Amino acid sequence: MTNPDILIVGAGHNGLVAAAYLAKAGRKVLVLERGPTPGGQLAAGLLGPGFEAPSLHPGGRLRPDIVRDLDLARHGLGTVESAAPPYVALLPDGGSLRLTAAADDAGSLDSIRRLSSRDAARWPEFVGFMNSAANFLDAAYRTPMPRMARAEILGEGLPLASLALKLRRLGRKDLFRVIRSLSMSVQELTDDWFEAEPLKAAIGALAVHGVTLGAYSAGTGYTLIHNWLNRGGLAHRPIANGASITDALVAAIQASGGELRTSATVTQILVDRQQVSGVRLASGEEIVAKQVVSAADPRHTLLGLVGAPELPPEFVWHAQSIKLRGSVAKVHLLTDGSHGLPEGTLVVAPSLRHLERAYDAAKYGEISEQPYLEVTTTGQTVSIHYQFAPYRLRQGNWE
Repeated sequence: MTNPDILIVGAGHNGLVAAAYLAKAGRKVLVLERGPTPGGQLAAGLLGPGFEAPSLHPGGRLRPDIVRDLDLARHGLGTVESAAPPYVALLPDGGSLRLTAAADDAGSLDSIRRLSSRDAARWPEFVGFMNSAANFLDAAYRTPMPRMARAEILGEGLPLASLALKLRRLGRKDLFRVIRSLSMSVQELTDDWFEAEPLKAAIGALAVHGVTLGAYSAGTGYTLIHNWLNRGGLAHRPIANGASITDALVAAIQASGGELRTSATVTQILVDRQQVSGVRLASGEEIVAKQVVSAADPRHTLLGLVGAPELPPEFVWHAQSIKLRGSVAKVHLLTDGSHGLPEGTLVVAPSLRHLERAYDAAKYGEISEQPYLEVTTTGQTVSIHYQFAPYRLRQGNWE
C-alpha cells in the first residue's frame, strides 16, 4: 500500500478492531506489527516442534456490538461455548468446590451447601447481582464520555444520561451495591455475601486475576465485575468451531481494502512542527501518513515512539507515572493427553489470606512461594497461570 490515510502501530486485538472499523469506513489503513504473526496477547506461541502453546488466556470474547458492526461471523469467527465449563476450586483437604455462573445450577448449590447452607441460599442472588453489575459495566464501556466543559456536557451528554438511566433501572438496592462494590476490596465484598472461606477465596481469585493487587486491595471489587463480564461468569469460555478473533479481524480488514505488515517494528513516530507525519521502522524505512493510531501501551507510545522532547513537560511527568507492574507467569506442559485433568477452569486459592500473601511477595520484587494458580487444558497442553511473578525482580533477573 502506498500513501495510507492512517497507520496503526500494533496488531493486537485493539489495533485490529480499530483498523477494521476505519477500513470499513473507507479509509486506507496499513497495520504495522513487529512480530511475525498478528494477534498480540491473543496469538498462540510455538514453544517447540509440535508444541503450540495457547494464547495468554484460554478464552476471550469481543463485545457483541463489535462482532455485529464488523460482521465477523461472515469472516468465520467461531462461536463461544453457550454453556460455560465449570470453575473448580481445589481445596487443601483434597476436595473441590465446583461452581458455574448459572444461578439455578444444582451442582453448584450442592457443592456450596457442603460448606454452608446459608451460602447456598444466597448464591442465586449473588449470581443475579453479578450479572446486573456486569451488564452495567458493559454499558459504561460502550458509552462515549463527553469532555468536562459545561457546553460540551450539554451538547454531548445524551449517552451519559442514558447510562445514568440504566443505572437507576437496577433498582435502589442493586444500584447501591454496584456503586459501592466498584471501590471495595474483594475481601469486603465477599464478606458481605458469604461465610465459607473457600467460596470467598474462589471468587477472590477471579478478582485478582491478571492484576498486581491482593484480595485486601481497594478496587478489586471492580476487577471482579470486569473479569466476570469478560468471561461471561467465573470460568473461561473457549472459542470453537471457526476462525479465531485474530483471523476474523484480519479477514475483515483485508475485505475492506486494509493491509497488514508483520515483522515491521516501528521505532519512531515522526513529528514535524507538532504534527504527525508518519513512522520510521527498524529497517530505516519511513512511511508517510497524516494520522497514526498506536495500539502499544501509552507509556511506550508517548515516551518511546513520540519522545519526550515533542511533549509538554507536565504531560511527560504524567506519562512517566503510569504504572506497568506485570506479575503473571505462564507454564505450559505438553502431555500425551492422559493428564487426568477435567475440562474447565481449575483454581488453587484456598483462602483470601493465601491470595494476599502471594501478592505480598510481588510487592517486594519476589516470586510467590505459595502462588495463586489457575489451570486450563487445551488438547494435550496443560497451561498454568501463575501469580505472582513480578516482571522486574529485586534480586537477580529472569535469565
